[in-house]
Amino acid sequence: MDRSSYLKQIRQTIERGSFKDDWESLSRFEVPQWYKQAKFGIFIHWGLYSVPAYDSEWYSRNMYIQDSKAYNHHIETYGKHADFGYKDFIPMFTADKFDASEWANLFKQAGARYVMPVAEHHDGFQMYKSEVSTYNAFDRGPKRDLLGEMKQAFDEKELVLCASSHRAEHWFFMSHGKEFESDIREPLEIGDFYWPAAPEPDHHDLFSPAPSEEFLEDWLIRTCEIVDVYQPKVMYFDWWIQHSAFKPYLKTFAAYYYNKGEEWGTPVAINYKHDAYMFGSAVPDVERGQFAELKPYYWQTDTAVAKNSWCYTEGNDYKASVEIIRDLVDIVSKNGNLLLNVGPKADGSIPEEDRQILLDIGAWLHANGEAIYDSTYWRISGEGPTQIVEGQFTDGETKRYTSEDIRFTLKGSTLYATVLVYPENGRVAIRSLKSDSHHFAGLIRKIGVLGFKEKVNWERTSEALILQTESIASSVPVVFKIELD
Repeated sequence: MDRSSYLKQIRQTIERGSFKDDWESLSRFEVPQWYKQAKFGIFIHWGLYSVPAYDSEWYSRNMYIQDSKAYNHHIETYGKHADFGYKDFIPMFTADKFDASEWANLFKQAGARYVMPVAEHHDGFQMYKSEVSTYNAFDRGPKRDLLGEMKQAFDEKELVLCASSHRAEHWFFMSHGKEFESDIREPLEIGDFYWPAAPEPDHHDLFSPAPSEEFLEDWLIRTCEIVDVYQPKVMYFDWWIQHSAFKPYLKTFAAYYYNKGEEWGTPVAINYKHDAYMFGSAVPDVERGQFAELKPYYWQTDTAVAKNSWCYTEGNDYKASVEIIRDLVDIVSKNGNLLLNVGPKADGSIPEEDRQILLDIGAWLHANGEAIYDSTYWRISGEGPTQIVEGQFTDGETKRYTSEDIRFTLKGSTLYATVLVYPENGRVAIRSLKSDSHHFAGLIRKIGVLGFKEKVNWERTSEALILQTESIASSVPVVFKIELD
């Protein structure tokens, strides 16, 4: 690739487009309607780290940290790092059981509306055909354009293709391999798999030293190449792009990408963390966490089916599917989307545990999806005693919801009240809809329950809207459909 020519092309696209690379112009961004209606997407962490399937998707970094768990495991399993380094996993990454159509069918059954594969993780291996580097899945390993195959299969199932880039952290991700005799040796040049392997920032000062201009331009080129070739409708950026050195490049990319969306006639969006983007210029993402209250702005949480890792590792600690369903309802009621990660094995097969969780979610959405898809928030997100711990990395503990925990979504004149834990006696009291409620003083015309044919007996008192069912028993959330007047 002629890098200077490509950078010039990026600049020309911005010059002729309506979005410019400044915060004032980028603040005109509007969250796409299709994205706000979709509510539920699938994240995919799949790459070279799926071969060792040990520790986590950070294996490429941790295996070079002397005396770490991954370092010792690597020596015991594969030998010394000088003889078998991370690059030697490339021929072992065969993807011989990968079938994009099977993935698409499963994600469709799960009720997902968009899918976001990690196009490049911190390890620097591209999961797509690239002109930037030969260290990609088309030129090496499986020798297939994996992202391209996904795009075709997802398009056929009307699943929106999105993409994630975690390239930013590659600036320092492989650096510990320089501290002892390993396969990471100087000189490293642009285009090398391990380049640049710069010193890792001290945890007391995560933003020093700054990445070089050469690395930042390479980041921009790689990211724009994904946009140009695969036309993802959302681009997700992981941690460390909030570094001040990235700011000019983040603005350049956003202007380029938003202008490209206008050229395609399809609105696009960017997901970001940690104030990498100016508020209002993209969609904020909360990693492995939620908000305690309804937000007036649109947001997303990304989490995984496993508590311990994003990628497949042997012995993953899986969440219960009902736990994820309850979180989905809570997130949507607070004006957000859920991006749920699965971790395929190195051969491209999806573990049975991941598959079953997705099918369980899909079964619930098949019966109750009208309360989720195309919905919006109500005056309040819900009621009940369970307090949500707000912020990132708060999903390690299972939330202890009760039958009093209810979440609301709205579609036109229909209010959906989802009871997160259905009571055995079938009696539900919605205090927010009592007769003199300041949340809703209008009339209730009709009440039904999704997925069940049973009639709902109800009365509205000064204490609550009392709902009574006789035979409904459910281990998953139950949705009442309340028609307002």
